[in-house]
Amino acid sequence: MASAAGRVVTDRRQRSELSVPASSGRFFAKAAASDADAVVLDLEDGVAPDRKEAARAAAIAAINGLDWGRRILSVRVNGIGTPWFHRDIVDVAEACPRLDRIVLPKAEEAFDIRFLAALLDGIERARGPGRRIGIAALVETPKGVGKVEEIAAAHPRVETVIFGLGDYMAEMRTPDDTVGLPNPDYAMPGDPPGLLDQWHYTLARIANACRAAGVLPIDAVYADYRDMAGLRASARRSRALGYAGKWAIHPDQLPVINEVFAPGEARIAWAHKVLALLARAEAEGAGAAGEGGVMVDTVHAWMAREILQQAGEDAQS
Repeated sequence: MASAAGRVVTDRRQRSELSVPASSGRFFAKAAASDADAVVLDLEDGVAPDRKEAARAAAIAAINGLDWGRRILSVRVNGIGTPWFHRDIVDVAEACPRLDRIVLPKAEEAFDIRFLAALLDGIERARGPGRRIGIAALVETPKGVGKVEEIAAAHPRVETVIFGLGDYMAEMRTPDDTVGLPNPDYAMPGDPPGLLDQWHYTLARIANACRAAGVLPIDAVYADYRDMAGLRASARRSRALGYAGKWAIHPDQLPVINEVFAPGEARIAWAHKVLALLARAEAEGAGAAGEGGVMVDTVHAWMAREILQQAGEDAQS
């Protein structure tokens, strides 16, 4: 739906986003029945140049022909300037009233977002009633990271910014071969193991830009889909930085991602406790309360309500 200010917003969970190459139709039904909060049908990197047209047609048929439930359904189009970009946007947006988002790869400045938004404006006016299509900006180049603040705030259609680590690694010329794994060369002698990550600056900057603009930051894929311990550590790191979710490249990754980005029982219990403490304090005419030597106030109330909302509970207290 759209807010009063025109921003496309959603109250659906976005913990896990499963990317599926649109040239592999056998995966569509599995994705539609998976545990993913969101599914991205990929027309870009996952599709060879000679399969682009067929993949686009297959994606349109899958969007219109399968039951996607309440999942957020997106299409990752080919980039601006490619031979396929314009037809990707027009054909998919015109034919698919169920579509929630366009994922724009290699977003590098506000103009890219506004250009796509202008195309969607015209398509939606011509199409008539239907969902208002949001934009997920895939930031995966040094230029994009350098302008991520303006990208996140470029247009009300922007819902999320996604960190595209694979392309970013390539453009940064780093000696890495597995997307998502910290590089041991980044550590200095005596550094505690596991605490340093060469992507920390980029992750933190994207998260901060998103929260400042009121959009959701989504972390990059963890390419080794057999390494669940590494995936969990990667997801927990990005969650600690304020990320709302993480991309997945294999259904087996979804349970771990969903678990990490959902509030656990301890956090839910903490939220209920905080709201109860503050309700008692308010009844006594106070705006804050002490608990175990820690001051609890309205900031904690906001955090508690956010946790309960993520858990699907009523947080009206």
